[in-house]
Amino acid sequence: MSTISLNATSAKALINQGFATNSSGAPLNRRGRLARTLLVLSLAVVLASVFGLRAGAGTTDSVGAPTSFIEITVAPGDTLWSLASRMTEGGDVRAMVDEIASVNALASVDLQAGQKVRIPLHP
Repeated sequence: MSTISLNATSAKALINQGFATNSSGAPLNRRGRLARTLLVLSLAVVLASVFGLRAGAGTTDSVGAPTSFIEITVAPGDTLWSLASRMTEGGDVRAMVDEIASVNALASVDLQAGQKVRIPLHP
């Protein structure tokens, strides 16, 4: 069995030799190193843009159907549930409550008398 031992300077020289020379073995000058750096950077930009395009491949840019709204001024004693139940006419009141809260960006279901609330109209 044979062993190979490299001292630190020769190992460093072997590693750096591939980066400091061109295919003919001559050392690269400043212009050659700059060209190599720009080539590597341009390939990195191309790869990043390809992966960036793939990242958004499943998204759709379609706009949903326009929704009509009515604006109601909240009367004393009105709740979000009572407004939603009046507008659903036997439909799912919970879904309407959620939709009214999201359209008006309500943090809670509490309403104040005199508050303006937009309610979506469904065909």
